[in-house]
Amino acid sequence: MPDGGMARRLRVGFTYDLRDAWLAEGLSEEETAEFDSAGTIDAIGDHLTARGFAVERIGHHRALVARLAAGERWDLVFNICEGLAGFGRESLVPALCESYGIPCVFSDSLVLALCLHKGHTKRVVRDAGVPTAPFAVIEQPRDAAAIDLPFPLFAKPIAEGTGKGVESASRCTTRTALARTCRDLLARFRQPVLVETYLPGREFTVGIVGTGAEAQAIAAMEVRLNATAHGGVYGLATKEDWHGRVDYAIATDATARAAEQVALAAWRALGCRDGGRIDLRCDAAGVPQFLEVNPLAGLNPTHSDLPILTRLAGYDFAWLMDRILDSALARTGLWQRTRVAA
Repeated sequence: MPDGGMARRLRVGFTYDLRDAWLAEGLSEEETAEFDSAGTIDAIGDHLTARGFAVERIGHHRALVARLAAGERWDLVFNICEGLAGFGRESLVPALCESYGIPCVFSDSLVLALCLHKGHTKRVVRDAGVPTAPFAVIEQPRDAAAIDLPFPLFAKPIAEGTGKGVESASRCTTRTALARTCRDLLARFRQPVLVETYLPGREFTVGIVGTGAEAQAIAAMEVRLNATAHGGVYGLATKEDWHGRVDYAIATDATARAAEQVALAAWRALGCRDGGRIDLRCDAAGVPQFLEVNPLAGLNPTHSDLPILTRLAGYDFAWLMDRILDSALARTGLWQRTRVAA
């Protein structure tokens, strides 16, 4: 693995969506739920500096566009921008970097666009032989009447993260309830709704670092909701107020190991890179099923699932950041180029 000293010559641009900045521009709390706090930005930026990089904080995609237009370039961009709108919102920064020949940490524009759309993602992993619950995509309210899946079903927006739109009403036991929930989600989020067979078993999130054959599971963290969880689901309200409502625990039994293997198979099938997280839930038979992938997983050191599971597995935030950076440097050839330059 590369060490911090060898990377000192690299000029790294840091792109991110600062939540307070977008709130100041008039966006709502829900619209900015996936964006990052100043504390998270500082934690990441400080680690990049500690690794010896010459770090330049760029900010959101509009700031990146302006600086690229002004002729600025970087050896590497560390990108955690979620973007504002559309299925391609997470892929915008990587696409800009690709067009200017600038390597970017985390997955490329194609993968980020694919993985934001939960329906397309499930089609890919299903075709790759990865177990995932049967599903349908609702484009308009009348589509709910044609659903041919056994109840109960679970409905959520097709392209949101951080549990947005995942509420008590998401679990539908009747066709009437399904139609009502789909109408509400279509109106609120203005995007299709993913409807899938409800999975009643254990829930896991698996942290992954690395790319392709080099990818490794950090651990499988079981997510256990208690009676105080908002709406009884792992949605936005519970995720933002998880203390005392969610019990997180590293699981190492046979089911957890199976979840890790399913997660790795999905990660590789989708072409995800460097680091992220995959969510799974077990069916009635106890078999882990792919739910969704987060190739731009939150990196809040204390509140995001990936750093939480890393810490519970016995590693610190610096270890996680180093594994992500090591993967990116090896994958892009920047480590080798630095050695030659030295």
